[in-house]
Amino acid sequence: MLLHGLHMHAWAMLPTARRLQVHGIQCRRFGYYSVVHTLKQHTARLADAVQAYYRHHREPLHFVCHSMGGIVLRRFAADYPDLIRGRCVTLATPHLGSTAADRLHRYARPLIGHAYRHALDGDVPPWPAQFDLGCIAGNRHLGLGLAVGLYRGGDGTVLLAETRPENCRDYLVLPVSHSGILADQTAAMQTAHFLRHGHFLHAEQKV
Repeated sequence: MLLHGLHMHAWAMLPTARRLQVHGIQCRRFGYYSVVHTLKQHTARLADAVQAYYRHHREPLHFVCHSMGGIVLRRFAADYPDLIRGRCVTLATPHLGSTAADRLHRYARPLIGHAYRHALDGDVPPWPAQFDLGCIAGNRHLGLGLAVGLYRGGDGTVLLAETRPENCRDYLVLPVSHSGILADQTAAMQTAHFLRHGHFLHAEQKV
């Protein structure tokens, strides 16, 4: 199940879906209104979608989430732990709160709406240690964060320091931007590897 980020739509995950399909992973996309609705509303709808999947499938459902999608997943894991039966990967998710979101909330509040409090402000439940979570971050500084003064230290929107939560099984930094990670071949390969094996393929492991 693919979850998109702030101000996006399910179609934004199409490049990721296509890259993962190359690695034999079939994808479903979940869309939500990131600014208009609350995190609780997102997770309730996601629970309906996951329950509908399990009515017809036995295979564990994995989650791959971009940016705010990973925050939705955090809340979902806390509220519906029985529905986390596969592995999870977040791409460029500000797990520890978003500096860019802080500034938007301060100076352009309508642009972030319900996506800030108990979400991008970092006030979300910790990731449950019993579930496999892998986090991929980018360090190519190109993105909308430049407009709010984020000039270095991340992917152009999210800072590296915001991307590594407690209890993640593995962590990886790639030379990609915040949106570029969605179509990046290496990000897709590493995501597929984690979903199958529970860890990323690090340089010292490559043959």
